[in-house]
Amino acid sequence: MRRGWLLLAVLAFGPGPALAQSSATFTPAEEDAAGFPDFPNRDLAFGFCRACHGFKIVAAQGMTREQWDGSLTWMTQKHNMPEVEKADRDQILDYLAKAFPQKAPAGGRPGWRNPFGPQ
Repeated sequence: MRRGWLLLAVLAFGPGPALAQSSATFTPAEEDAAGFPDFPNRDLAFGFCRACHGFKIVAAQGMTREQWDGSLTWMTQKHNMPEVEKADRDQILDYLAKAFPQKAPAGGRPGWRNPFGPQ
């Protein structure tokens, strides 16, 4: 019930100076392909991935080519991502595997496993 009154108040009186100011000054950080490792097919991979989500989430991962391929398949099956033509998929995978290879955490903790790796 409180939400209904809050919504009614905002509609009737406006969001108030604090909300109006914060929404007017907020600008999301822009991502640019040039900010990521410069390997062949960077622009293709960047454009493809950015169609659905930020590229920083991609750059934060570290996987083998096979794991990147599995991730694309998973997104196609679970999130209705359109199938990618084989030639484009190969180029995207080439970039991802080279720019964001599988990595182990600092200190090389024994027994650590990449949660996206084969189980």
